[in-house]
Amino acid sequence: MTETVGSLFETAIERYKAGEDPATLIPVFQELCDRSPKSSAAWTCLAWIYLLNDKPNSAYKAAQKAVKLHPHDPQARVNLAVAMLETGQKGVREHIDHAMQLIMIDSEMRDEIKQSIEDGLTRKPEWKSLQRVQSWLFEA
Repeated sequence: MTETVGSLFETAIERYKAGEDPATLIPVFQELCDRSPKSSAAWTCLAWIYLLNDKPNSAYKAAQKAVKLHPHDPQARVNLAVAMLETGQKGVREHIDHAMQLIMIDSEMRDEIKQSIEDGLTRKPEWKSLQRVQSWLFEA
């Protein structure tokens, strides 16, 4: 029996939360994006997984799609900003400012972004780009 996109997504998220190596999750999230190309959540997750696996160019492309599909998702903006920093792109500030506006009006979103960044830094402690984004968002 073929898993639905929704159940595949939930399973992938649970595997990630359980601490599975993000490298093994790349094909899972790629399949999700292939099966549901208009899912900003799938593209956002794929970008994050690519970032954790030191694939900033792939992360940049996935994050661009996520932001295009859902411009008001602060996590998609954070992922895009990190990918831009890691690939030497210009225009990072626009995405940081947009994410900051979004998390300032929604404390639940703010907490989710904070937890996401902490998770990223737990998995990849010397992640300079993410540390910069964290300081811009939460130490300003």
